[in-house]
Amino acid sequence: MKLYIFLLFWLTVSLEAASRPNIVFILADDLGIGDVNCYGGERCLIETPNIDRLARDGLRFTDAHVQASVCVPTRVAIMTGCYPWRFGPPQRGGPWGFLGPRFDTGTLTLGKMLRGAGYHTGYIGKWHLGTVMQTKDGKVQDPTNVDYTKPLKVGPVQHGFDESFILPGSLDMYPYAYVRNNAWQGDVSAQKGWSAFNRVGPAEKDFKDHEVIETFYREAENFIGKQSVNQPFFLFLALTAPHTPTSPGKAWLGKSKLGIYGDFVMEVDSAVARVRAALTKQQLTDNTLILFASDHGAAPYAGNILKATPNQLRLLEKKGHFSSGAYRGYKFSVYEGGLRVPLIAHWPKGIKAGGTNHALVGLCDLMATFAELSGAKLTPQQAPDSISFAPLLKNPKAKGARENLVMQSIGPFVVRDGDWKLCLCPGSGSHGKHGNTPRMDDAWRAKLKAFGKTPTWNDIAKAPFVQLFNVAADPHEDHNLATQEPKRVDQMVALLRQQITNGRSTPGPKIANGRPRININQRLPDFVRKLLK
Repeated sequence: MKLYIFLLFWLTVSLEAASRPNIVFILADDLGIGDVNCYGGERCLIETPNIDRLARDGLRFTDAHVQASVCVPTRVAIMTGCYPWRFGPPQRGGPWGFLGPRFDTGTLTLGKMLRGAGYHTGYIGKWHLGTVMQTKDGKVQDPTNVDYTKPLKVGPVQHGFDESFILPGSLDMYPYAYVRNNAWQGDVSAQKGWSAFNRVGPAEKDFKDHEVIETFYREAENFIGKQSVNQPFFLFLALTAPHTPTSPGKAWLGKSKLGIYGDFVMEVDSAVARVRAALTKQQLTDNTLILFASDHGAAPYAGNILKATPNQLRLLEKKGHFSSGAYRGYKFSVYEGGLRVPLIAHWPKGIKAGGTNHALVGLCDLMATFAELSGAKLTPQQAPDSISFAPLLKNPKAKGARENLVMQSIGPFVVRDGDWKLCLCPGSGSHGKHGNTPRMDDAWRAKLKAFGKTPTWNDIAKAPFVQLFNVAADPHEDHNLATQEPKRVDQMVALLRQQITNGRSTPGPKIANGRPRININQRLPDFVRKLLK
């Protein structure tokens, strides 16, 4: 009898596991939508056969966006289903990869949610969400005082991941060392720096920048190789490429006709092939959802010159390659080239091949989507800005549930409402030192001069200080309609204010923002702030 009950229990658990998909989320770093052939078309000179095949075998989204055109806030939104500006000040830390946690360990994350739903969870790659490191002097972590013989106090383990293998920050941000399950790997006693910005800092003595992507691929293969049909799993594979330093593995040098930048993107493309091959080996392909995306647009200082060089992407554009595709702007900007990203879904058991979906989607929606697919339950206080797009996986022609989305550049807010997009700033919303135009300060000075009088706080939420585009009719954002559509501007500003006040953008009870005083006009230049009355 006991044996019968055990077998029945095992069968029930196995059937339940088989009915829910495994999930692999691959996130590239600084990959422009035009760097992928199935999005860039003739304006893309890089071969991306594996990503393209994933799209042909699955579903391609055309209106997917990140929550910020810069790394950290985008990753916060993905991990929590919450707009990043809602969180309070981050915990103190040091520069670059020594930054402190962006949110506390009580926050629900993708790892915690899926582990709670019975998934085995893994995180491999760039972390960049902050850690708490143990120090020799008991002070806040910085490049001089970390004790690398002791594990992290706070890392992926505390955020719900059963297994993890990370780089704390980006590949051009020290410390250059791996951390497995919160334990530093190797002898972190060297000082190294790479091309691009040449940030010299603490490094593991054998760490090499051109080996990082391959190392992450092997770790992903090992993780998948331990999985079976008896328990669903979730793997977050966060690549460090093509973010600078542009350093493809030796096997990829010379592969692209575009040059070393193309080589690096091709190595990113191979992530899909490596993951699919590992899944096939374990006979897990049919019931595994693979999602591929980027954390924002391409960096304007990246390209075939190894040193970070302003406007370098424009040199590739002269050759006929457009990392931003048909869109304007790059990383750091309010424009679509910084915020619109590739998003591809592949799941043989749940998605028909060859689909395209044009619904508005945010990467903050991953949490609600994964909750629906996994059977995880979210309380009204959790993931307050996440809306499931799971129904679109089975019916790409269905109307998406998301009607609006809040984003930002390095500071200024961006609001999408249907086909309309409002940028709460003049110009690119970027300081422009790397290549975005118009530069933030220049744009403000020009609009203040044209306005002809001292503006009020109310004035700067209207034309001529804001930009309104219809991105369906004007995808390159060439025609600012804010002056012609003042009521629409007011309505979209009111929508933003309401979502700030409610502490959420989804239906539900009001909740408090971690940062109680959120100004809709974020990061104004000092000379503008001093003028306002």
